[in-house]
Amino acid sequence: MVNNWYVGNAADDGVESRGWIMGHFFELEKLGIRSSSALEVKYVFHSAGEKRHEWVTGEKRTTLLLLISGHFHIELSVGIFELRRQGDYAMWGPGIDHLWRAEQDTWMLTIRWPSIA
Repeated sequence: MVNNWYVGNAADDGVESRGWIMGHFFELEKLGIRSSSALEVKYVFHSAGEKRHEWVTGEKRTTLLLLISGHFHIELSVGIFELRRQGDYAMWGPGIDHLWRAEQDTWMLTIRWPSIA
């Protein structure tokens, strides 16, 4: 039987998965409740200057990006935004392209739904 509970550390658990700690990409048999087609969750550290070089296009999910600490620059196909204060967030739906850059060492929480390949 697969466990329907889990306790862990997001930074530790995301080491081998680029910060992702929940989503369809985890095997149900191995990770139980962290395997989900409903939701993807990522807790990740970005070093100052780290950036996404190419636009993410063709998105079919809704995304919530929440700043834990640092300074994060997000470009959406609808505008450019700066997340500077703890708790600042950006949210966008299907069809919005994005690109990002960490202006300082930054901790982020990302939630996407649904979790699809």
